[in-house]
Amino acid sequence: MDNILFQIKKIIPTKLFKLGQPAYHYILALTGAVIYRFPSRKISVIGITGTKGKTSVAEFVNVILEEAGYKTALAGTLRFKIGKESIPNKFKMTMPGRFFIQNFIRKAVNKKCDYVILEMTSEGTKQFRHKFISLNSLIFTNLAPEHIESHGSYENYLKAKLKIIQALERSPKKNKSIIVNSDDKEGFKFLNINIENKISYSLSEIEPFELKKDGLSFTYQNTKIESPLSGEFNIYNILSAIKFAETQKVDINIIKKAIKNFEIIRGRVEKINEGQDFEIIVDYAHTPDSLEKLYQAFPNSNKICILGNTGGGRDIWKRKVMGSIADKYCSKIILTNEDPYDEDPLKILKDVAEGVSNIKYETILDRKEAIKKAISLAQTGDTILISGKGTDPYIMGPNNSKIEWDDASVVREILISE
Repeated sequence: MDNILFQIKKIIPTKLFKLGQPAYHYILALTGAVIYRFPSRKISVIGITGTKGKTSVAEFVNVILEEAGYKTALAGTLRFKIGKESIPNKFKMTMPGRFFIQNFIRKAVNKKCDYVILEMTSEGTKQFRHKFISLNSLIFTNLAPEHIESHGSYENYLKAKLKIIQALERSPKKNKSIIVNSDDKEGFKFLNINIENKISYSLSEIEPFELKKDGLSFTYQNTKIESPLSGEFNIYNILSAIKFAETQKVDINIIKKAIKNFEIIRGRVEKINEGQDFEIIVDYAHTPDSLEKLYQAFPNSNKICILGNTGGGRDIWKRKVMGSIADKYCSKIILTNEDPYDEDPLKILKDVAEGVSNIKYETILDRKEAIKKAISLAQTGDTILISGKGTDPYIMGPNNSKIEWDDASVVREILISE
């Protein structure tokens, strides 16, 4: 249905469509909810929003609830899952069309799931995709500049995110909760809401914590929490999931077991190991803050960094910034293609290179060849960091052309063939 409407939209004059756009999106959202009989009213719905960490938090919440014996559904950047069935998200958008979302929730209800976990985005709120979803809980991770061209300003981006807490406030559900990262400068704005349970989380609660190359640990309520995942950002992600689980009366020992046994989130600091004597990490990092935190997670290693990190026609402001971050943390830099769309990919990489002043860099447009080059340069103990795409399933070119792609699969193919 969403595809049919997209084709109809293409034949409407642009000015006319922009004038009627809010009504158009609202009507679609309402129609989808009516067709699928307002399914979110029949199930516990957890929304997760923020610039970074949504997918990781969604997966942590999912494993904790499953460990506690609940049946879950999950829709986000990485995948669509109902019960034990899971398929990759190949839409190149976190929140697909309104009919898809309402249908997904209806399927979760029909399959007798206890919870549905939804990643919710600012781009989704622009098109009213958050409408007619009755939330029980919302987790806010953080906020940093992103989609600035699309929203017009950072302030508009923030307002789009705040619309999601308004949806929580208006939800007819009882005993609602919001879980907010109070270390984030915008966190207090997400706590300005009239609901029953307002919960914040901060690293100060669990200091001192331990970050190692092969994992992390901290103490929460006299219980040692350990995870094989890396990075301070994952402490935040885990802590938010713990806070949510507490609202559902999940025992801390169940939480501890779920987190300790959860070894990988695809495309999120994903370690690729085929027996090589150096590390290869694939990560989605696509904002300056997330890229810097990725590099900081591997402080005592010679870093070979592969990045393009900026798609064509969007967020041009961050290109030079991304280059300067790589310049600060990396020993070697390889610039490569990501998602140029209709823009000249070499122009994109030239913009990124303007931020590189101290480290010699190489431009290899073919992403597979760039990965091959990095592997050929790696020595014992080095870390190759491939950022920007994570599990993103396509490299997007002119006129919406696309090449099927998966960074991790390409890495494994190269390692096995050598």
